[in-house]
Amino acid sequence: MRKRRWAMIVVSAIVFTAVMTGLQTVAGAGDTQRKLSKESVIETIMDRGVMKVGLGIFVPWSFKDKTGKLKGFEVDVAAKLAQDMGVKIEFVPTEWSGIIPSLLTGKFDVVIGGLGITTKRALSVNFTIPYSWSGMDVVVNKKKAAGVSRLDELNKKDVVIAVRMGATPAAAARKYAPLATLRQFEDDAAVLQEVLNGNAHAAFSSSPTPAFWAADYADQIYRPFGGEYIYKDPIGFAVRKGDPDAVFFFNAWIRDNDKWLEEKDAYWFGSKEWKGMVSK
Repeated sequence: MRKRRWAMIVVSAIVFTAVMTGLQTVAGAGDTQRKLSKESVIETIMDRGVMKVGLGIFVPWSFKDKTGKLKGFEVDVAAKLAQDMGVKIEFVPTEWSGIIPSLLTGKFDVVIGGLGITTKRALSVNFTIPYSWSGMDVVVNKKKAAGVSRLDELNKKDVVIAVRMGATPAAAARKYAPLATLRQFEDDAAVLQEVLNGNAHAAFSSSPTPAFWAADYADQIYRPFGGEYIYKDPIGFAVRKGDPDAVFFFNAWIRDNDKWLEEKDAYWFGSKEWKGMVSK
């Protein structure tokens, strides 16, 4: 009887220890979850009452209108996101080559600025699911590159290609025309001017910019591939690593607003109704 009673005491002690350990583990997990939640940029934004958004300046993603106010697809997206979160919006225009470094140093909370999702960039930041897509497109100078109709015709040592610095067009030019000379500029306006001046044979840029260029300067440049893109690029919000809450929240918002995003995409990239807003 004594042995049986002792065995029951030991079993009870083991069960009690296991239960207490389990409770401590659950409590610890809860503490960890609450800590991670508080460290999320979403909590920072809500506590501050302002969402700081990094973006570059290039039409029609984001640009200053004739009154100096920011307009564009990304501006509309970020403004609606802030409105749905119940916070104010603060835009932080940034040179494109420094957009990711500026995010990592905390100059803003999130990049909503036409940032293509790439493996290399994903080593530095976390991306949401795509909220838009951009095609890689090309324009060529009619005189300097007359008759070009295939991509391989640009992959030559004597060909000069202009691109925006630090953006996906630069990577595309290196990949699809590695023999060509690459000239990089801080903004799309300088890229276009290089081709119009005849200093470059061609320019790589994300859609719909090349189509707009070709329409505006039809006497000087054209799209050589019959309106076909080299490839399509997914675009996502970018946040600093180690913040799953932010990624989950932004993903949910993108899914909930898919129809609205399609409508905005059609307005800014499928028409030029907004052209009158752009300052000369």
